[in-house]
Amino acid sequence: MRIIFGCNITLLKYLSFSVELLNEQHRILEARLAPVSREITDNRARTREELESIYRKIVSYVLLRSGLGSPTDIKVVREATAALQSVFPQTELGVFLSLSKKDKERQLKELTMIVTGIRLFNKDCGKGGEGIDDLPAILNEAIPAATQPIDAELRASQDLAYRYTAVLEMMCESPHRNIEARLSMLKEALFNVRQHEAFLCIILSDVITCAQEVEMMDKQFAAQIEQLKNTVQAKTAVPTSQVFPIFLALSNLWTSFQDEILLLSFLTNLTVSLQQFLGIHAQLFPDDVMESLLEGVTVKSDEQRIKETIGIKVNISDFKEQEWLFPETTANFDQLLIQYRGFCAHTLAEKDGLLLPGNPAIGILKHKEKYYTFSSKESAYVFSKTPDIFIQLIGEKAKECWWQHSPIFSPEKFCG
Repeated sequence: MRIIFGCNITLLKYLSFSVELLNEQHRILEARLAPVSREITDNRARTREELESIYRKIVSYVLLRSGLGSPTDIKVVREATAALQSVFPQTELGVFLSLSKKDKERQLKELTMIVTGIRLFNKDCGKGGEGIDDLPAILNEAIPAATQPIDAELRASQDLAYRYTAVLEMMCESPHRNIEARLSMLKEALFNVRQHEAFLCIILSDVITCAQEVEMMDKQFAAQIEQLKNTVQAKTAVPTSQVFPIFLALSNLWTSFQDEILLLSFLTNLTVSLQQFLGIHAQLFPDDVMESLLEGVTVKSDEQRIKETIGIKVNISDFKEQEWLFPETTANFDQLLIQYRGFCAHTLAEKDGLLLPGNPAIGILKHKEKYYTFSSKESAYVFSKTPDIFIQLIGEKAKECWWQHSPIFSPEKFCG
């Protein structure tokens, strides 16, 4: 089991890194552009040849920053050059070179966005777009493809958790059966597979968020294109004050599409890295071993367990000091941060780490500004009599049983 938990530690660091993923990629881009930017902003060109060389470097800079085609592709370069000339003709280089270094850098970024907007508009009109991938179409195809394996892995992880839970529950109720030797390993396996499930839920949630963002950006992009078409229509000249803001908006949206591509790729790779976990479980508890342990045992899903307590709730008149929360009387009930990841606090303490899903509808106990759920009305009543004792017991068990194997299940992580 140490192998599994060692992998979990690495995975936790990997997930933490994802928060900085886009910022890091943007820093990498800036580092790649720095030499090109310096060649432009530090240049003291005077001759015609030198000015033409700087202009070509500006075109390369625009292509590198925008990511819309290769600066070595002649068709892409010609298209980008034409777009740049329409807003920044070579005759304006003299004014550009007279600016301060900071102003030059700012103008380079602005020119990149304007040229990007022009090229995206031309692509939509069928008059350009050389080297520009259809990112919205790519994302709309890639997101469902990324979701399917996550769903499959999540179902497999949950099914395994239900099987482990059924065996452990039976062991707690029938300790005389000759399987106590596997108790510790089964508990560690259950903790691990529940964490695996949590990781997959995080990834799936991020993919769903990605899909929602892409859908919203699709609509915004189409609206900006339509606005630009209405503004330009058949006119030969349009004030820059009317079109430049739209070009900038198109560029920003396209950068967001690029970011979503990067995030989706990261999440897909993360899902692949998680596939090793269930394989390790299969080695530790092969099918024949699990079938033997499950003989005569009913396996229940979390949903089935919660359904068994539908309509059951604590009677608040039985309590004088404790505060109980219910969905029908509590605003943002579903947003409450439940301790122990929503598992029954009483069972966790009383049955030495058994993880049973709590049913919030029974009543959520608010104790010292923290929230606890329970798998049964009886568990809720017992825990609420001496909550501090149970909380302390869980903390002690966490340090004794889980801390040395899995920092993911430390008291701080597990209770958060």
